Amino acid sequence: MKNIYKPFKVEIVKIEDHSKDTKLFRLQKEKGNFSVNDQGLVSHPGQFVLISNFGYGEAPFGIASSPFEARYIDIVVRRVGCLTKALHQLKKGDQLFLRGPYGNGFPVDFMSGKDVIMVTGGCGIPPIAALTEYIIEKKWKFGRVYLIYGARTPADLLMKDNLEKWNKDIKVILTVDQPDKNWKGYVGLVSKIVKEIKVDPLDAVAAMCGPGPMIDALEHILRPLGISDRRIFVNMERKMQCGVGKCQHCTVGDKFVCQDGPVFNYDQIDKAWD
Repeated sequence: MKNIYKPFKVEIVKIEDHSKDTKLFRLQKEKGNFSVNDQGLVSHPGQFVLISNFGYGEAPFGIASSPFEARYIDIVVRRVGCLTKALHQLKKGDQLFLRGPYGNGFPVDFMSGKDVIMVTGGCGIPPIAALTEYIIEKKWKFGRVYLIYGARTPADLLMKDNLEKWNKDIKVILTVDQPDKNWKGYVGLVSKIVKEIKVDPLDAVAAMCGPGPMIDALEHILRPLGISDRRIFVNMERKMQCGVGKCQHCTVGDKFVCQDGPVFNYDQIDKAWD
């Protein structure tokens, strides 16, 4: 029987600088492709993996690559602590250990046939990136689709090549807090963008991932549009150590983010931000 809690070796086959403190790492198995489920998916959009570097520890990362891509998994790493600093020192060809994917992803079957608003900020783009890739792959199943992405400055926007590519199939709306002289997009909170969004509130859903205060403020976008809390799905960011509901580092009320989430209905975890 396959042990999903046992880590296996992966090799770094590509490293991209996405901002001054954030890199994308492309990981491949030593032999063969990653396993796919009966839906042909490596993971459900919104799931996470645990990456370990011997001597530095282990941490969770949202999967940023397409869930249909079995040759590799992409993760986005911001340099903020011991492990992530060590990861930023690695080079193409170095090896890491991976286990997962874990958790519950976005309910793509429920979202099918509806208008979709995806909202993210800062380094919360990976799970939304995976969901975007899923939606574009099966775009005939969805209505109007929007991706709203906010960052501190234009230089802090991650996955820029992907954003340009996605904009051919969905509406990508970008906003920053501090524009530079070349910036032509929105400035300020994502709540300013309501006028850009045209959806049927009775047949629309929302997917979000980002810092707590941003998500808490999104009621100023989604509630004016008439989208109910039960149709808003939040990918929570938490420090998950075991990934299997044992260490209790990721508890939110009576729920474990690693097992019950990381995707929740908004009304399940409203106000439970860090």
